[in-house]
Amino acid sequence: TALALVAARAGRTVTLWARDRNVAAEVGCLGTNSKFLPGIRLEPRFAATGDLAEAAAADIVIAAVPAQATRGLLRDLAALVRPGVPVLVAAKGIERGTDALMTEIVAAELPGRPAAVLSGPSFADDVARGLPTALTVAAADGALAERLSAALVSPSFRPYAATDVVGVQIGGALKNVIAIASGIVVGRGLGASAQAALVTRGFVEL
Repeated sequence: TALALVAARAGRTVTLWARDRNVAAEVGCLGTNSKFLPGIRLEPRFAATGDLAEAAAADIVIAAVPAQATRGLLRDLAALVRPGVPVLVAAKGIERGTDALMTEIVAAELPGRPAAVLSGPSFADDVARGLPTALTVAAADGALAERLSAALVSPSFRPYAATDVVGVQIGGALKNVIAIASGIVVGRGLGASAQAALVTRGFVEL
């Protein structure tokens, strides 16, 4: 929902698909998503549907489900997404059992659709509230990465284009380990200096 709002703020025509039809109905009718983004008005408004085919008729598809659910979603999309339509995956992770990166899953399940990945330090609540956020859009084709970045950019949301598809995906997965450790530092009251040291040394390892 937050990424749909980002695209709408960037001036795009957006259709959000939600697996839960009640969520889709609330977003479409009320402009809210009380289940996932309570207290946030979804302005500008955008369309929402429980019909995957309706959303898949887009010029750009953003797959924003958890990493371990990505392959299943892409299989459902295989007969719906037109050849040549780029698929931008927003999941941060590596598939269990196969060790596949998200773009590798796109290549396997949606051949003929260019794969890209959106990653970076962000929280859906911050993004939806319009707080400043910077992320990376990576694709093997630099021109595609630039195009996708331009499609989402707004005063509060800044995607940076990159071509290091593997590095961005591994970084996105491993930074979660640093985030957990950082939470432990905060929870134990060890201070900002310890948190800064952890993040700095974590980036060296990453």
